[in-house]
Amino acid sequence: MEESRRELARMRESKAAWQELEHHCAKGSDDLDYDVNEVHRAKVLWALQYDRRPEDLPLLRFLAEQEALCRRHAPFQGLGDQAELAGFLLALHRQVEDVWRQFAIKRANFDTFCGYDSEYVFAAGVHATLELVRGGDHPLRGELLEYFGETDLDDDDVEEWARRKQEWFPADEADEDALTWVERAKLAGEHELARRELDRWAEDRPRDAGTLSQLRYELADLGAFAEAARAQRDALEFAETDWARASGWQSLAELERKAGEHGKAWQALRECRKALENEDGWQELGMGRDLVHELYLLAGQAEPALARDVLDEAERQAREVPGLPPVVERAASAARERLR
Repeated sequence: MEESRRELARMRESKAAWQELEHHCAKGSDDLDYDVNEVHRAKVLWALQYDRRPEDLPLLRFLAEQEALCRRHAPFQGLGDQAELAGFLLALHRQVEDVWRQFAIKRANFDTFCGYDSEYVFAAGVHATLELVRGGDHPLRGELLEYFGETDLDDDDVEEWARRKQEWFPADEADEDALTWVERAKLAGEHELARRELDRWAEDRPRDAGTLSQLRYELADLGAFAEAARAQRDALEFAETDWARASGWQSLAELERKAGEHGKAWQALRECRKALENEDGWQELGMGRDLVHELYLLAGQAEPALARDVLDEAERQAREVPGLPPVVERAASAARERLR
C-alpha cells in the first residue's frame, strides 16, 4: 500500500499526472488487447478506498470514466473489482449528475450490465435521479429510461445497499478480507506477496470443502500446480456423489498434468472414468468432452510409453462422445502427430 499512497499523493498534487491513469489499449504477447494503465489505476483506487476525502470527487469521476472505457474494450468483458470500487467511491458522494458515469459502467458490456448493481445508478436517490434524467437531453437518456424508467427501487433500498457495500469495501484496510489482498497482489504482479497473503488466509481456517476449493483455485492461479493438486486431492473426500467425484478427479488430472506428474494425472483420469460408470448420458455432457480433452492433452505431454497408453484410451473414449469441439480435435491432432 505504500506505493499506492505515494501514487495517490502525486495525483492529488497535479491533475496533469492523471493522464498516466487513462485507459490505453495495447497488444499483449498473446495478441489480445489490454489496458496499459489498469494496474496503475487500481493502485490509486486502493489508496482512495482507505483515504476518502471530499476534494477527491473530480479524480474519482475521471477514474470511473476510465474504468467504463476499460470494461467496454476488455477482450473477455467481465466486471472487475476496480470498476466496482471506482463506482462505489463515486457513489459515496451522492451527486445526481454522476448518474451518467455510473450508467456508462453499467452498460459497458454484457457482464457489467448483469453484475453491476442498479443501485449505483441511483446512488443520489431514485426520485432525484429520474427527475434529472427525464428533464435532460443526454444522449443516453432514452436508453436509461428504457431500462430503469419503471424501477422498483426506492431510497430505502439504496440506503440498505450502500450499507452492505460499505462492508464489501471497508474504509480501514485492517478490515479488508485477506483474499482481497491476494487478488490485488496478483493483479500487481507481486506473486510472492500474493502467496504470503494466501498462506495467512489459510493458516487458521479448517481444511473443509470451501477452504480447499478456494486454495486449489488460488494456488493454480499462482502456478503452484503441485500444491493445488494436493488441495484438490484432499477435497475429493468431500465429494458425495459419483458425478462430484468424477468432476473432482478430472480437475485433479489437469493439475497433476500441469505439475508434470503425468502418472498421477493418468491415474486420476482412470478414476474419473470409473466414477462415471453409473452416470447415464455423461457422454452427451460437458464432462465427457472435458475427459476426452484432458486425455489428449496428457497424451501430448507425457513420456512416450505412457503417452501411447493414454492416447489409446483417448481414442476409445472419443468414439463414445459426440460433438467434440475444435479445441479437442486440435489436442487430438497434436498428440497423434507427436506419437507417430
